[in-house]
Amino acid sequence: MSGAPLLEIEDLAVEFRTGGGVVRAVDGVNLTLARGETLGILGESGSGKSVTSLAIMRLVRAPRGKITRGAVRFEGRDLLTLTPAEMRQVRGGSIGMIFQDPMTSLNPVLTIGRQLVEPLELHLGMSRRAARARAAELLATVGIPEAVRRLDNYPHQFSGGMRQRVMIAIAVACEPKLLIADEPTTALDVTIQAQILELIRRLQAELGMALILITHDLGVVAGAADRLAVMYAGRVVEDGPTDAVFANPKMPYTIGLMHSIPRADDEGALSPIGGQPPDLSALPPGCAFAPRCDFARPVCRERVPEPRTVGPGHRARCLFDIDPARVGAVREGVAP
Repeated sequence: MSGAPLLEIEDLAVEFRTGGGVVRAVDGVNLTLARGETLGILGESGSGKSVTSLAIMRLVRAPRGKITRGAVRFEGRDLLTLTPAEMRQVRGGSIGMIFQDPMTSLNPVLTIGRQLVEPLELHLGMSRRAARARAAELLATVGIPEAVRRLDNYPHQFSGGMRQRVMIAIAVACEPKLLIADEPTTALDVTIQAQILELIRRLQAELGMALILITHDLGVVAGAADRLAVMYAGRVVEDGPTDAVFANPKMPYTIGLMHSIPRADDEGALSPIGGQPPDLSALPPGCAFAPRCDFARPVCRERVPEPRTVGPGHRARCLFDIDPARVGAVREGVAP
């Protein structure tokens, strides 16, 4: 993981124009990713995780959606400055992506074989015959039986877990340097989730890919990510080595997420984060998390916290040095 980063995201901002006003879905995101590294991006629905991934791939839909500022440098090239033709060479070639819902991502009127063959022809210049043979190998690699026969099937002829495997096969077909997995186990049962995650990790190791794993599930990133970025209201509110963030979370939102995990030794008790995520078209002044924060003080509703270093490679957006062990006491009415 030495040398220049594979991916650098600098001050990225994305807005959407809606009937209710301008929604700042991503606001000043800064992230880096080394070659072969796994970065977990964690947060509730609407926190900006998926929009960040779409911005990396230049898939934010105009005219309502727009990348308003920032840079996304991949191997030193700013993807936001590439022509549409140049970006098409990057998508599916150097960068692969697994989307949340394979049923809406796969073309329902094209066979699986056609959808696998196309990137091999486009990016690798393979003949139709060679690409079809390679497509069958890819299906077998991701665990789909009778791969040659299944090339002629359509997406609706596969189960949810098998469709996700097909999406993974398409995403890694050209052996990308970076794979983005956006909630790759959504709507799958627990057993299939584990199989899909293990498949992604195995392919990452075999191909030497870097991986961005986007999820709302702390258990997923705990076992898979080298580093973790926690997002809230379009911003990265805490980031650092996964072990450090789990052992000593410093942003109250991260602490709240940790305390929301059910544990076998707590007799089923849960400690959920109160309130609701903010309206991104009308963010409150100061810290966006302040209305839900157990540690909030008056200054939190006035000042927007900037990232500050709280440990080696570990940063958090909070004005105060929060002790995670104090959460229980605070929720019982003891002042922080």
